[in-house]
Amino acid sequence: MAEMREIGTRSNKAISKLAGLAPMARDNGKAQGIRMVRGGRSGVRAILFVVADLVRRYDVHFAAFRQPLVGAGVAKKVIRIALAHKLLAQLNAKARDVQRQMAADGLPSSVLSA
Repeated sequence: MAEMREIGTRSNKAISKLAGLAPMARDNGKAQGIRMVRGGRSGVRAILFVVADLVRRYDVHFAAFRQPLVGAGVAKKVIRIALAHKLLAQLNAKARDVQRQMAADGLPSSVLSA
């Protein structure tokens, strides 16, 4: 959270891009390249991979999300990225909800940005 101050204030797409979990197009004219995740904040991305793997083991929703991907033969790295993206989206939504609740309770803006 310290390395990602924008969490809760941006859309899920923007947060994924900042973390380096959004697929980036490598197209040139009519040729379409493989969309790979790249750029972003590598430290945040690495932590998300580890935490998403732990959450997958103990959270039934993450395990249920992963199971069809494994059954379809999706590569392990792609599954790791999908789980990290799902975790980041949930964290972003939770942070946004907390910030809105704090604002509704009348807390000063300095508390929200800390």
